[in-house]
Amino acid sequence: MYPGTLYIISAPSGAGKTSLVKALLERIDDVTVSVSHTTRAPRPGEQDGVDYHFTAHDDFEQLVADGGFLEHARVFDHYYGTRRATVIEQLEAGRDVILEIDWQGARLVRAAFPQAVGVFILPPDRAALQERLRGRGQDSDEVIARRMQDAVSEMSHYDEYQYLIINDAFDAALVDLAALFRALRLRAEVQQLRHAGGFSALLESGT
Repeated sequence: MYPGTLYIISAPSGAGKTSLVKALLERIDDVTVSVSHTTRAPRPGEQDGVDYHFTAHDDFEQLVADGGFLEHARVFDHYYGTRRATVIEQLEAGRDVILEIDWQGARLVRAAFPQAVGVFILPPDRAALQERLRGRGQDSDEVIARRMQDAVSEMSHYDEYQYLIINDAFDAALVDLAALFRALRLRAEVQQLRHAGGFSALLESGT
């Protein structure tokens, strides 16, 4: 069995990354999203083990000391991390794994998995990004201003990724993202292993 592909998908808050990934999972089989650990409190509607593994600071620090994270970073005054064992298990089962992480985590993952595929999602412009952040209705003006500042910092690292998707029209961005996943599954080395028996039969000499 050919192992799955590890995807790093990053974006500034409000660019639509979470919605795009959710829609992608409905279109393509054998793709899973790694559920990160975080020390922040759940937002309204979030579920432990589904959106994040909500973890106490002390427990998170113990996992760091034990080498349990593939990557971990501090974002918005809280810690986020990806469990190493879970990712490896999914890849070895032949599933593509998506890591929804920021540029700091992406650098750490690339050091451990140079073959990881990096995708950065951008908004069409700053006005659209600010409108999306306000549309959530969850944050104060002060928080939105800080998120906009952090978004600019995040977007400055777009050139560290192999693929860029502009989320202007959602449906078009989703088509682009799905096309990338399908195209990489058509690589010759992947197809040769997944269809080894069929290829052998095609190349048999006639009798």
